[in-house]
Formats: sequence, C-alpha cells, structure tokens
Amino acid sequence: MTAARTVVRTDTGWDPRRLAAWSEPHLANVEAALSRWVGIDAPVQLGDAMRYAVLDGGKRLRPLLVMAASEAVHGDAAAALRAACATELIHAYSLVHDDLPCMDNDILRRGKPTVHVQFGEADALLAGDALQALAFELLTPDDTGIAPEVQAKLCRLLARAAGSQGMAGGQAIDLASVGLALDEAQLREMHRLKTGALLQGSVEMGAACAQNVAPAALDALRAYGAALGLAFQVVDDILDVVADSATLGKTAGKDAAADKPTYVSLLGLDGARAQASQLLDESLAALDRSGLADTEALRALATMVVDRDR
Repeated sequence: MTAARTVVRTDTGWDPRRLAAWSEPHLANVEAALSRWVGIDAPVQLGDAMRYAVLDGGKRLRPLLVMAASEAVHGDAAAALRAACATELIHAYSLVHDDLPCMDNDILRRGKPTVHVQFGEADALLAGDALQALAFELLTPDDTGIAPEVQAKLCRLLARAAGSQGMAGGQAIDLASVGLALDEAQLREMHRLKTGALLQGSVEMGAACAQNVAPAALDALRAYGAALGLAFQVVDDILDVVADSATLGKTAGKDAAADKPTYVSLLGLDGARAQASQLLDESLAALDRSGLADTEALRALATMVVDRDR
C-alpha cells in the first residue's frame, strides 16, 4: 500500500524535508536518553522486555510534540527531554498491555512480535508496569536544575493523561463498546480519552517546561493538542482499512475483525477523511491564535499526522 492512497490532504504545502531537519536531532537525543535510562538496573529478563518494548521502533510522535511545544514557549531543554521520554514510556507501556491476550490479543507491534509473544505474558505485564513507574521517576530527578514546581506539574499532566480520565478510561470504554453502535459523540469521547489525551498531554507537558506562559497561549496549545489527538485516531481508523500489516507494522483490519466501532464504520471512508481534514484545520487555527512566533514544528507535526501512511 502506498502513501498516496492514504493521504487525507494534498493542499497543506508542508515540506517533509524541513520537518526531518528539525526532528532528526531531537529524535537522536530522545533515543540516546531512552537507551541510557530504560531497563538498565532491572533484573535481566525484565530489563530486556522493557528495552524491547521501547527501543528501535515507533514514530516518537509524543516526544516530538513535547519538544515542539517546549520550543514554542522557550521551555527548559532538560525538562523537555525528560518529559519527552516519559510520554514515550507511558505510550509504550500502554501498547504492551493493550496487546495482551486479556485485551486486544495482538501478535505484531512495530513490525516485530509483541512483548508477550517474545517474553511471555507475565514478563510483558511486569515490563508495562515498570515502564509506567519509570516515566514518573524520570520526571522527578535529584540531580538537575529543573524547578520542583515544574516537576510536579509535569507529573500531574502525565498522570491525568494516562489515568481513568484519559488513556485508561478510554481503553475501558473501547473494551465495553465491542459490537455496539456508538454515535459520533460517543466515539469522539472514547478516542478523546484513549488516544487523544496522551497526545494533548504531550503538548501541555511541553508548554509546562516554561513558566509564565500567557493563558491565551496555553489555551490555544490545549486546543491544538485536542484536535491533533483526535485526528491521529481518525487516521488510524482509516489506515486500519486501507493499509496492510507490513506498512503499518501492526495487524491491519483488526478493528473490523473485532467488531469495534471506528470512524470508518460510522462515517464511511470519505467521511472519515473529511473529519481528519477538518481536525487538521482546527489544530492549525489554534496555533494561529496562540500568539506564539515559533510554531512551525507544531504545524508540520499536525500535517504529518493526517498525511502519514502508518
């Protein structure tokens, strides 16, 4: 399946090369930090499972959103790097648990066997637990100059995005909705929590790396993150239908096979594409009213979300 068949918009005028020039050094810093921090002091089997779940795979969208939002508000670089890694650890833990037989029972993730297939269910469960704990440990270091109030705010934002009013709550709704006909408002709420909360939280955490950001700018960044988070899930629903497993790096068509409600099942393929396009417009409009001068990376990331093929 080629990217051209999955693109939602062709009129955005964004340049992937400019995004790559910005993102590559940030990704290198994130990868190096994750390699230093993940699973190093854990018992061997647990540490191996943690590193397998996190390293050498994934789009790293959440860390990039943290970095881009922090740069837009001139945030502290050390805090942003730790926040970026923490969001990726929470995301990785959620994937490990979502793939377990008691949840989605999936066997492919990021182009390789899922953690429970590779290490067994017990070690996969423990690896997810350990990754979640490590995320908050990273946000509260003893040996940096990150202000205590910034550390506390980052922890609160991440906990809210991951908990019962965020990702975990959305997953609970998802499991309870199999075989049900949800309306658009119900589907939006499920995905706002399950997927959107951590993406929006990543933007908010980036903004929290600076102090004294104007309230209007914070409100605009929250709106940007909310629209982008929902757009990501809409495009995920589209890709589950039009892409293959090799392209996605995970099992294609599993939503339909599991009889899960999606934007495609509710709106049709064209309707889902139109919804993603509208959400992109909403995210870019939020940046326009933020009053922030340096939002180019945030704009490019939003466009990448709707134009991606995996």
